[in-house]
Amino acid sequence: MGAWLRHRLPEHVDVPGMLAQGRFVDEDGRALGEADPYAPQRLVWFHRDLRDEPEVPGRIHVVHRDERLVVVDKPPFLATIPRGGHVMQSVVVRLRAELDLPELSPLHRLDRITSGLLMLATEQRWRGAYQTAFERHAVDKTYRALAPLRADLELPTVVRNHIRKERGTWCAEVVPGAPVNAETRVELEHEVDGRGVYRLTPRTGRTHQLRLHLLGLGIPIVDDPLYPVVRDVAVDDFRRPLQLLAAEVAFTDPVDGQPRQFRSVRSLPLTAQG
Repeated sequence: MGAWLRHRLPEHVDVPGMLAQGRFVDEDGRALGEADPYAPQRLVWFHRDLRDEPEVPGRIHVVHRDERLVVVDKPPFLATIPRGGHVMQSVVVRLRAELDLPELSPLHRLDRITSGLLMLATEQRWRGAYQTAFERHAVDKTYRALAPLRADLELPTVVRNHIRKERGTWCAEVVPGAPVNAETRVELEHEVDGRGVYRLTPRTGRTHQLRLHLLGLGIPIVDDPLYPVVRDVAVDDFRRPLQLLAAEVAFTDPVDGQPRQFRSVRSLPLTAQG
């Protein structure tokens, strides 16, 4: 087991030390030893050491709550689910405790640095119906972004292309000539402080789709840490939030057939305090 664990886990995990401390256990709670035989399909449990997480500023606004759904308006820099170095500082962990909803779980993705509306199911039994609505593109989502103005850019326009993101890489890329898998309608709503507030209506939900589509139009989103240039930003640097807001969501409730529409309480430009 010792050899398998060292092969299976990242180098920064102190496998010998954790084995010596009895921190790897099987499904019966028995501590595993270095020389224990490896067995396929065996369940192994352990708790990894977590760093002290800096508290993410900004408030999680609960904009709607009922028996089945919780809709929140999250601040920038707060992860949706526990992942990597963001565990306690995540929407799910915070709200499970604050709302006393131990089964609370998100119904769609919202990047850590993106602000705005996030829908969650109160219990596991409600997840299927709502997740199916997202998978069938039956949920209309509207975003707003703060980006440069271009006098020569004809708007509204619809951007269609193929976006690919390789596992383990930070940035996604547009693949010329490949079949279209990403589509966004882009409109200019108004100007603020010499920049444009753009209304973005995606028909698909590719990773970094909106950020890449505005970049391709020559109007990259303000304070994007990846596009057009990757910036080395510390995990606890909350000074420059990405100016992208999940602003509206509308759909027909798959459980009771009622129309649903929710709006963010935030507006552009965004601040770290939300």
